[in-house]
Formats: sequence, C-alpha cells, structure tokens
Amino acid sequence: MSHYRRFSDTSASEKILDSMFLITIGLAYLFALLNLYYTHQGRDGEPGLSVQDVQMAYYGSHNQTRLGAAINGPMEPNLPNMAAKQTILDWVSNGAKEPEFHEKVEPIMQNNCIMCHSAESGMSIPHLTSYADVVNLTETDTGATIPALVRVSHIHLFGIAFILFFVGRIFILCEMPVSLKRITVAIPFLCLLMDIISWFITKLIPDFAIVVVLAGALLGLSLASQILISLYQMWIYKAKSVPIDM
Repeated sequence: MSHYRRFSDTSASEKILDSMFLITIGLAYLFALLNLYYTHQGRDGEPGLSVQDVQMAYYGSHNQTRLGAAINGPMEPNLPNMAAKQTILDWVSNGAKEPEFHEKVEPIMQNNCIMCHSAESGMSIPHLTSYADVVNLTETDTGATIPALVRVSHIHLFGIAFILFFVGRIFILCEMPVSLKRITVAIPFLCLLMDIISWFITKLIPDFAIVVVLAGALLGLSLASQILISLYQMWIYKAKSVPIDM
C-alpha cells in the first residue's frame, strides 16, 4: 500500500489548528440548527418543530394569508400580547383596508416588527414599513417563492460545500477501512443535494417535506460523525503502525 499521512504524522500545532476548526464548525452547525428551529417552529400552531412546519414553510398553508401564517407561527412571540395578534388577524379578515391599517395595525408593527422588517435592517425578509408592503402579505400563503428558494439554494450550496470539503479533508487522515471512509465523506454531499432538491419538490408536493427532514438529519449526523471521529483519532486513538490507503 502507498503511504499517506495520518494524524499520527502531524505536528501538535496542526492538530490544534484542525481541532479548533472542527470545534468551531460544530458549534456553528448547532447554532444553525437552533436558527432553523426558531425560524420554522410553530407554523402549524403547535409548539416545537414538526414535518408539517417544514411543509408549510415551502408549500404554504393555502388556507390562510402569508401574514396570518407568520403571526400564527414563528412571529407570534414578537407580538406584545394576544390582543395585538387578533387586531392584525381581524384587519386581514375585514379586507385589509388602508385606513384601518394606519389606525390599528401600523402602530403595532412600528413598535414590534420594524426593527427587523425594514430596509435598514439589511435582512432578507419582507418589509413592513408601509401599507403597500404589508397588504402584499395578505394574499394566500403559498410558502417560499421560487426566487427565494433559488437565492437560498445557491448560498447553501456554496457555503456548506466548502465546510464539508474542509471537514472531509481533515477526516481522511483517520485510520479506518477505505471503503467506509469513502462512503462517509460522500454522504454529506449527497444529503446536501437531496435536501435542496427536496425544497423545490416540496413546493409542488407537500408530503415530500419528510425527505427534507430526513436529508437534513442525515447531513447533520454525518458531519457530526466526521468531526467527532477526527477529534478522537487526533488526541485519543493509538495509531496503527501501517496506515491504510486513502
């Protein structure tokens, strides 16, 4: 077999560098999961994150407006009380007229929503700074738009692919059966592709949301396994005298 470098051949400085990178990426992924939870949980009116929440995020609810889906779901905690929520829902059900908006709804949004839902925030979320902005959200909730999915998809593909590549480059220094190693480094990339493709399919077929959940879960597990195994072999595992081929 050809001799390839393993963790046993690396310096302490390189191990420290690799370890800090892996730990930082692991923590970043945990925060990404928390962000995912807080972004999508509660869309179905129930606490916690469910497959139905994911379905509503991409396919929509089709039985309420986009604004109603938001304040009945993830945006509800940002409102001061149930009375404020009901005021907005009543305004939508009464035809979303402009005079009533300025009288009742605009003050609520100015006090609780504008800090994020404005151009000044720099966030890629709907603006709520004018009647025209808000009334556009009183249409039927059809989930994420195709342009929005395309924008998020290219960001995820570029960003996460780089993360998986660098984590994988460290992971291939582990000692294990070569076939298992090859499968392990390929799985997260396949899951990433399946996850993003599933977004677009769920937009058309809501029951496909389960694939979004499964692909995302498997991606997370495969990334976590590469990080943990790499850290274990760097600092605890006793290397074999004859390294295994890549």
